[in-house]
Amino acid sequence: EVALVESGGGSVQAGGSLRLSCTASGYTFDDSDMGWYRQAPGNECELVSHISSDGTTAYSEPVKGRFTISMDHAKITMYLQMTSLKPEDTAVYYCAPDGRPRLEFYCRGRGTQVTVSS
Repeated sequence: EVALVESGGGSVQAGGSLRLSCTASGYTFDDSDMGWYRQAPGNECELVSHISSDGTTAYSEPVKGRFTISMDHAKITMYLQMTSLKPEDTAVYYCAPDGRPRLEFYCRGRGTQVTVSS
């Protein structure tokens, strides 16, 4: 059974840091393009960061310079290091490989809650 499990969320004050993890079971990241997504209440699902199988990374404008995506193939884990967190980063964060039919499908599953207080 293929599964991706997000963890590492929590509650922090503005300016704080968190590191999210996305751990795979029954799945490898070797040939996958992967992304971190988030959805805040009342908002649409949005792409936060993306990493291609060749290691190329990309970030949405709101998080550029503050978040870093990385992948540890040996541990079958993808990370999102988040620094200088802002209240507007508050959301449920999800990880997923590319290929889903619509954006909304990337913000499904358990996810991990990030809450940033001012």
